[in-house]
Amino acid sequence: MDVRRAFDILPHQIADSPKKDALASKIDGQWVPISSQQLQEQVNLVSLGLVALGLKHGDKVAIISMNRPEWMMADFGISQIGATSVPMYPSITVEDYKYIFTDAGVRAVFVADVKLFEKVKEATAGLDIPAENVFTFDKVTGARHFDELLELGKKGNPADLNPLKAAVQPDDLLTLIYTSGTTGKPKGVMLTHDNILSNCRNSQRFVPVTKDDKALSFLPLCHIFERMVTYLYMMNGVSIYYAESMDVIADNLREVKPEIFTTVPRLLEKVYDKIVAKGHEQEGIKKSLFFWALDLGLKYDTQKDQGFFYNTQLTLANKIIFNKWREALGGNLRCIVSGGGALQPRLARVFWAAGIRVMEGYGLTETSPVIAVGGYEPENNMIGTVGPLIDNMEVKIAADGEILTKSASVMKGYYNQPTLTAEVFDKEGWFHTGDIGELVNGKFLKITDRKKEMFKTSGGKYIAPQVIEGKLKEDPLIEQAMVVGADQKFASALVIPSFSDLKGWCKRNGVPDASNEELIKNQKVVDMYEALVKKYNQSFAQWEQVKRIVLLPELWTVESGEMTPTMKVKRKIITEKNKDLIEGMYA
Repeated sequence: MDVRRAFDILPHQIADSPKKDALASKIDGQWVPISSQQLQEQVNLVSLGLVALGLKHGDKVAIISMNRPEWMMADFGISQIGATSVPMYPSITVEDYKYIFTDAGVRAVFVADVKLFEKVKEATAGLDIPAENVFTFDKVTGARHFDELLELGKKGNPADLNPLKAAVQPDDLLTLIYTSGTTGKPKGVMLTHDNILSNCRNSQRFVPVTKDDKALSFLPLCHIFERMVTYLYMMNGVSIYYAESMDVIADNLREVKPEIFTTVPRLLEKVYDKIVAKGHEQEGIKKSLFFWALDLGLKYDTQKDQGFFYNTQLTLANKIIFNKWREALGGNLRCIVSGGGALQPRLARVFWAAGIRVMEGYGLTETSPVIAVGGYEPENNMIGTVGPLIDNMEVKIAADGEILTKSASVMKGYYNQPTLTAEVFDKEGWFHTGDIGELVNGKFLKITDRKKEMFKTSGGKYIAPQVIEGKLKEDPLIEQAMVVGADQKFASALVIPSFSDLKGWCKRNGVPDASNEELIKNQKVVDMYEALVKKYNQSFAQWEQVKRIVLLPELWTVESGEMTPTMKVKRKIITEKNKDLIEGMYA
C-alpha cells in the first residue's frame, strides 16, 4: 500500500503486518496493548468527534502530553480530516502556550492531565478557543474527558471520513512544530505529510528493524525526531511501548526487552556514568576486570580491525563484563539511535564494543528531521561523525563552513514569518542549517559547531564553544558548562558540577559534606575543577583554552528559562543572569 499521507500508515500496517500490540502503555502496573485494528477504530472516532465539533480541513489542534497511545490517536485523528496538529512540550510556560495558541490560531486542545489542564485553562483565557474543545486524556474534574470525544464520534459513520481523507494531499500541512529557540519567540515550522514521510522513506535502509521487533519510546513525541521515528516504526510493523517516565526507564527496558530505542546523548551519558560508578564500587579482581573491559571499549573503532589480540580480548570482555550491560538494557537491544545533540565519541566506542550499536544522527525540525545518520553496519558508521547522508539528500558546505541542504524533507517555511523564511533559504533554494561542518572521506558528515554560537576574542580568534563544552562534559564531575569570552582576551566558563558525583569525590578526598552553595566555595573543590579544566584544555589550541571558571550551585533547567525543551543552553539568558560573575572573570 502506498503511504502518501500520515494516516495511510494505519491501513498499511493492518494490511502488511497487523499487530496485537501496535502500541502499548502501562496501566495499573500492567502493560496494556492496543491492536492495529483497535487503533484505527479509535482514530476514526477521534476524527468523527472533531468533525462533530465543527473542526475542518486546515484547522489547528494542539496536543500537550507526554507519550501515550492517546497522543497518536489524536495525531492520526486530526490528520484524517485534513486538520493540522500543533504539538507542544508539557514543560513550557503558560506564556509560551498563549503565544503559540494565538500565533497558530488553535481551535481545539488535547491535554494530558490536571496540571497541564490548569496551565492550558490559564493560557486560553480570553482566547477564541471554546472550553468544550479542550479534552483531557486523564480524568480531570471540570474538564471534558477524551472518552467524551470518542462518544461523540460514535454518532457518526466511519464511511463519512472517506471524502475528507481523499481531500488531503501529500503537500498539505500535517503539523506545525514550534521550535523552542535559544533566543526570541518560538517559530512555527510548517511540515507537510510528504516532508515527514519522505524522511521516513529516505531513512528506511538505515534502520535495522523487523515486524517482530519492539521499540521503547520515551523521547517526547512533540519533538520531530521521535514523531518521525514513530511513523517509521509503524510503517515497518514495529510494536511501540511507551515508557512510564524517565525515572523508571531502566525497569521498563528490562520488562519490554526492546530491540531499539531512540535517545538524546545526555541519557546515554547518565547510563554510562551509572555503570562506571558501579565499577568503582567493585573490589579486587572484579574491579580490575571491569576497568580492563572498559579500557578495551574506549579503544574500539568501527573503521579499523585492531587485530587478533584485541578482538580475542574483546570477545572475552563481552562474555564476562559487557553481557551484564546488555542484560541491564533488556537483553535484546540491537541498536540505539541518538540525536538532538552531539554524542561524545567515547560513549559510542564503549557501547559498540559492548555489542550495542549506536547510530548517531543529525538534522533539524526544519528538515523533518534527518539529514545524516550513522549506519548499523560498521563500514557506514564513523565514530565522531553523524554518518552518511540519507537517501535523496543533497548537502553542500558553504565557503564559511555552513551546512546547506536540499531535499523533499525541507519545510515549507515558518508560519506567519515570510521574512524569517527568506533568511534561511538562498536564491538557489538551499536551506541554511546554521551548523558548521565538513564531509570526512567524502562520505561522513561531521558537525563542528553552531554558526551563530561561535564568537571572536579581542585578539580576533574564533572560538567554537560547543566543542569545548562537549569536552568538559565528558567528565562525570561536570554536569553543565557554558563557555564565554566574546570580545575578551580569553575564554572562560560557567561550570555546574554533577553534585552527586562531587559528593562521592568529597567523601573519598576528606572534604566535609555541605550544601551545593558551600561546596562550590570550598577551595579544595575549586582547585580540583580548575585542574580538570586544565587537563581538558590540552585538546585545544592556546587561544581556545578556558583560562578561568566560575562554579554555579544550581542546574540550568527548562523551568528556570535557561534551557530549551530540547536541552540546549539559552546563552543570552544565562549570560544576563550571570553578568556580574562573568565580568568578574575579566576584572
